[in-house]
Amino acid sequence: MDPVKQALLEDGAFHDLTSAIIPNDLVTGRFLAKQDLIVCGMAQARLAFRYVGVEFAARVRDGDRAKKGKILATVTGPARRVLAGERTALNFVQQLSGVATITRKFAELARPARVFDTRKTTPGLRVLEKHAVACGGGHNHRMGLHDGVMIKDNHIAAIGDLDALREKVVALASRGKLIVLEAASFEQALLFATFPIKVLMLDNFSVAGLRRTVKAVRNLNPKVEIEASGGVTLRTVRAVARTGVDRVSVGALTHSAPAVDISLEL
Repeated sequence: MDPVKQALLEDGAFHDLTSAIIPNDLVTGRFLAKQDLIVCGMAQARLAFRYVGVEFAARVRDGDRAKKGKILATVTGPARRVLAGERTALNFVQQLSGVATITRKFAELARPARVFDTRKTTPGLRVLEKHAVACGGGHNHRMGLHDGVMIKDNHIAAIGDLDALREKVVALASRGKLIVLEAASFEQALLFATFPIKVLMLDNFSVAGLRRTVKAVRNLNPKVEIEASGGVTLRTVRAVARTGVDRVSVGALTHSAPAVDISLEL
């Protein structure tokens, strides 16, 4: 079942006890931005209203920048049906626009480094949240465990031997796999930079540590992409990006994005 239909069922949209007390006249409502934001979730809002029999007309597209006071869309239909779909549609647009909006802030602060999301997404909504990241100007890491090789600290600990790790990385690379390998120290970073990997991820390094490590890694392997990860915030992302990394991964894009303020007014 698609997430929009599931959300409508969860909300009881097809058995709205309260709306039964109002006249079922034809009404028109407006989706109104109550703050500056980056739009995302128009397709999900349209689908939510389609399920309850209401016409939805978007005035913006996903990825657009909308100023406070902007009318994002209009809905037209029987009043009871409009109210039945209202909360589900708003939930999708507010949450996804929240992800897009905070991503845009990170992306603008990090330039020219690129900002990437992670797998720290809401269960069942990963595809939508990663779409929202892209709408905000961010980039998607792998969608899941099935479509990319990312070797992190627990994988390294489970292997238990760095020579064995090298052999496994070489074997994966020989099969055409693009590999991200996480380093937790300066020494690990220098070693892993000699492996056949696409991205060297520097996890939880200080800004000074990043600067030192980036310089050393560039001397060893100028082709490897360097990514900073671990606890990056809006306050720190500019300093992190200025260390010379190519990429910054930010779990907060999806796990901590505040929903934006949008209302539906009849």
